Amino acid sequence: MESAVHVVTPHSSDSLRAVPNAQTLAASAVYQLSETGRKASLLAGGDGKAVQRLSVQVPATRLHLVTVGLGGQAKLKLQPHFERVDGQVVRRDGPPVFDTPPTLDELFHIAARNHELAREFRSSRSGARDEYRERRAEVARAFLGDPSQRAMVRPVPTPRRCFMATASGRLMFDASLDTGLAAQVPAEAYRRFRADRRARREDHLKRRAADQALHEEKTRVVAEWVAAHGSEDQRGRHAAGLLPIAEVVDALTDDAFAPVADLPRYPLDGSERLQAHLRALTGTNLVVSPSELAIAGLSATDASAAEWAVMQQLKARLPDADVTLREHRLSWRRDQTLPGISLYGVLATRRVGPFILRREFAVPAR
Repeated sequence: MESAVHVVTPHSSDSLRAVPNAQTLAASAVYQLSETGRKASLLAGGDGKAVQRLSVQVPATRLHLVTVGLGGQAKLKLQPHFERVDGQVVRRDGPPVFDTPPTLDELFHIAARNHELAREFRSSRSGARDEYRERRAEVARAFLGDPSQRAMVRPVPTPRRCFMATASGRLMFDASLDTGLAAQVPAEAYRRFRADRRARREDHLKRRAADQALHEEKTRVVAEWVAAHGSEDQRGRHAAGLLPIAEVVDALTDDAFAPVADLPRYPLDGSERLQAHLRALTGTNLVVSPSELAIAGLSATDASAAEWAVMQQLKARLPDADVTLREHRLSWRRDQTLPGISLYGVLATRRVGPFILRREFAVPAR
């Protein structure tokens, strides 16, 4: 152990030579000493420095433990050094660290282990790269073969680069770096992105034009109704641009459902009915305000004979109306654990010009 420390000095370098010069190669060896190792170095007469550099003679039979740079400098394979952690080979860029100054045999042993682990590391990296390239190729094939797939919109695709979202995370494709199918992905992703943006713009313009046309049609119908049926007060407010359109819609709804004006309307007394239900259920005088009423509306899945009769009557008297049985599920927002109630009504819908008019009618309670 101590002879290994002394060989780092010029006057004792001959002691590291295991074989004659003709059969050995001079190589530099670099390693580090921990604080414990530095103390041991000083006790053994060494310099106690953290980084130790020395020249060793490597036998011809162990030249695989040496790497020679382009400048002709031979180095013992100590850096980078490799370790096995949890079954995986991990690369450490720095030199190995010792708690005691190593012997020449220990340095050869570390270099030999590095040599073997480096090959395993490169092999695993090569396999991982092959697997990564194949995964990218699969993503590229799937994308190019499926016109419905899209690249991520953030970052925005460009003709050169795009990102694809996959189950294992996002993948970047770069036309200047990739080869094969992967190199075709950015251009196609950019083309689809531009096409989608152009289609969205066209759809927006169409919807805007349709909304504008509908608004103009509603304005025309309102003006015609006011001129034909409006009161003097309504005509005056309309001329001033102050007549609410809802007021005209209410009048149009009354006209549209005039043939069934004798049928009872669906009562808007949900909070009172839920309150009565919960009071009877809990035996307390709780209060359900309209703001605390939660309503979920949906089409009913069954109809009683009385409900069916109301539906048929509406269909007979309003042949062009759409008639559906609706279920209203009422619950108390303050305490959702209490059971609610379901109320039913028949909803009739008619179209009058640009307006869709609705009115709900009462049915006998279940």
